[in-house]
Amino acid sequence: MPTYLSRKAFADSQGWSPSYVTKLGSQGRLIMSPDGKLVDVDATLAKLGKTADPSKEGVRQRHVDTRTQRDVRSQVAADAPDTAEPQGGNGSSDYYTHKASREKYLSLLAQAEYDKVCGNTVERQAVEEASHRYARLLRDSIMGLPKQISSDLAAITDPWKLERELTDRLRKTLEDVTKLGEDDLNKAMNE
Repeated sequence: MPTYLSRKAFADSQGWSPSYVTKLGSQGRLIMSPDGKLVDVDATLAKLGKTADPSKEGVRQRHVDTRTQRDVRSQVAADAPDTAEPQGGNGSSDYYTHKASREKYLSLLAQAEYDKVCGNTVERQAVEEASHRYARLLRDSIMGLPKQISSDLAAITDPWKLERELTDRLRKTLEDVTKLGEDDLNKAMNE
C-alpha cells in the first residue's frame, strides 16, 4: 500500500525545506497520488534515488550532517529508504576514480600550457637538435684549430709566448663558437 503525504509533510519527513520539495515538483521528480494532491512517498524516493547525480553525493552528505546537528534527523521516519547509495552498485566508485583521473590530467595539461606561454618550457626536439648542431660546431672548430695554428706555433720557441698564443687562439675559437651556437639555441628556445 503506497504511503501518501502532503508536500509539507513529505518535506518534514525527509528533513527538507518545503521550497526544495516544490523545486523537485517543478523538475518532474515527484510522483503524485492519482488525484494529484498528495506525494507518493515510496515512488518519489525511488525516483530520486535513480535520478540522483553521483557527483553531488558529497553535498548531499554535508546537508545530512548539518540537519543531524540541528536535530532534524530525529523527524525522519526510521523505515524511510536511504537514498544515499547511488544506483548501479560499484559504478559510483569507478565514476569518481575516472573523474578524478580526468581532472588530474586536464590540470597537468593546463599547467604545461601555462608554463609554455610563460616561457618556462620549450619544445624538446628543437632544443635537442640545436644542442646537437652546437656540439658538432664546437667539435669541428676545436678539431680544425691545429691545422690553422700549427705553422704559427712551430715558429715560437719561448714556452710562455707559445702558451699565450695557444690560449688566445683557443679563447677566440670558443668565443666564435659560443656566438654562433647561442643564436641557434635562442632560436630553438623561442619557437
